[in-house]
Amino acid sequence: MTPRELKAALRMERLALRDAMPPEARMKASLRMLDHAGDIIEFEPGQVISGFWPIRSEVDIQPLMERLRERGARLCLPVILDKKTIVFRELVPGAAIVETGFGTTGPGEDAPVLDPDIMLVPLSAFDRTGHRIGYGAGYYDRAIERLRRKGHMPRLIGIAFDCQEVASVPAEPHDVALDALLTESGLRIFGLGISKYETFVSG
Repeated sequence: MTPRELKAALRMERLALRDAMPPEARMKASLRMLDHAGDIIEFEPGQVISGFWPIRSEVDIQPLMERLRERGARLCLPVILDKKTIVFRELVPGAAIVETGFGTTGPGEDAPVLDPDIMLVPLSAFDRTGHRIGYGAGYYDRAIERLRRKGHMPRLIGIAFDCQEVASVPAEPHDVALDALLTESGLRIFGLGISKYETFVSG
């Protein structure tokens, strides 16, 4: 089985487990993530954090994003422009949210496009070393590469439920590893091939 085929199998398996979580369990787990990270993720006032509105059975990080806004973050959401590109439009209180493709919603075309300093990244599976499997379209990998070419190095925090962890993700050359991962069990920091739960330190 090729790495791509293995990723597809793991993606299907872990998303099925996520889909099987009762809505109440997903809600409780999402709120635990707010408790774990709402006051822990470090950033300077005015820095830009990208999040996402949940689709299907994704984690609902809207309460977490609101807490980060209260602490001074500028927020933005991903918007699909075409089959290969997402940009991040600023999310301000009271602004209209519109359909942005593939079942997603986000700010309209009049919202400013921002470069995130921290990215809260949705995913289908992850392993203990910080490698992730996305949804297969590569939007985030390309967006991160585009930002890095501009000299912008956003910190990447994966967002998932515990049930989405796998023993090992078959990493490919184009894959971008996470700096940290947030689940209902806590905020996990990656480095040197190991992971541990601790405060997420800026820098």
